Amino acid sequence: MKRGIILVIYICCIGSIIFAQQNASYPDESTLLERVAKVEKKADKFNFFLNMHSSFDSYIDNDGFQGSGFNMRQFRIEAKGNINDWLSYRWRQRLNRPNDAGNAFDNMPTSIDVAGIGVKLSDKLSLFAGKQCAAYGGIEFDLNPIEIYEYSDMIEYMSNFLTGINIAYDITPAHQLQFQVLNGLNNTFEKTYIAPGIEKSKLPFVYTLNWNGNMFGGAYKTRWSASIMSEAKSRNQLYLAFGNDIIFSPKANMFFDIMYSREGLDREGIMSTILHDGTRNAFDAGYLSFVSKFNFRVHPLWNVFLQGIYETASLTKTYDEFEKGKYRTSLGYFTGIEYYPMESNLHFFLTYVGRAFQYEKRAALTDYHTNRISVGFIYQLPMF
Repeated sequence: MKRGIILVIYICCIGSIIFAQQNASYPDESTLLERVAKVEKKADKFNFFLNMHSSFDSYIDNDGFQGSGFNMRQFRIEAKGNINDWLSYRWRQRLNRPNDAGNAFDNMPTSIDVAGIGVKLSDKLSLFAGKQCAAYGGIEFDLNPIEIYEYSDMIEYMSNFLTGINIAYDITPAHQLQFQVLNGLNNTFEKTYIAPGIEKSKLPFVYTLNWNGNMFGGAYKTRWSASIMSEAKSRNQLYLAFGNDIIFSPKANMFFDIMYSREGLDREGIMSTILHDGTRNAFDAGYLSFVSKFNFRVHPLWNVFLQGIYETASLTKTYDEFEKGKYRTSLGYFTGIEYYPMESNLHFFLTYVGRAFQYEKRAALTDYHTNRISVGFIYQLPMF
């Protein structure tokens, strides 16, 4: 009997020791769901992308075939994430652009597109501080640059990435207002503007009011903006942009952008080239741009598109020997086919990009056209 009691006590002691050791060995062991949640939270803090647009291009102009070559048109690295529920960050840099910040107004090279932090102040109010994309209107302007086969002159020659602060307010889930104040310069004033009698502005900022709208269940979206920039004393730039995105069906969509820029000092540089061979900035330049693109998914893996551009470059006032009026009309006509082999944005393309430039008699320049046929790929590759 005593032996039986001793055996029972011995077994109970061993069991207690084993149970205690098991509990001591895994004090913080979490469930599978908790571990997955931690991984997702960690991934949300750091996301890293390679943005690539590479192609083999062939060029033809007024004089015939000009040659072919491989070209990495866009190569950007990007990191972004959410540190917590109110703080985020984003950094994007173009690797195929110089990194020299020696003459930079904000001590940042033009290779850096974005470098700053976002702060969520409330459910409706947020801000982003640092170098960032200007909150200009236009659907094409808001796209990832790797998606663009060729920009309109208006976007190609403007300063798109500047340093400052953006405040966004969600009026409703479908409508947002943004107010942005940025430096008006990437480079120094002396490097940006060369013209007689101009004086540096003491507050060289660009102020932008932007409205993003989403209507009719997402079938019609807007990205409209109005901006004013202090270029120099008594010389300002007014820029208006109206972007309209229309979804006809799951297979068909289009956008139509209208842009107008009135510049006391020619910032785009097109009129400066026409009138002064680029040796100085022209006065009182005006630019008007219409851009439209239509996409049609002929198959879940295949997309075809047509795009058109119409732009004018003018003087809004007469100065010196140069009379007021239009000096140049530029046209763009693009088409192509894209193949999407995966659910990601990886796609291979065959495109044609045509441009024509027509000058008024007062410009005393010869019309010309360019053509480019390209085969390549576009991919935002997620690395982490």
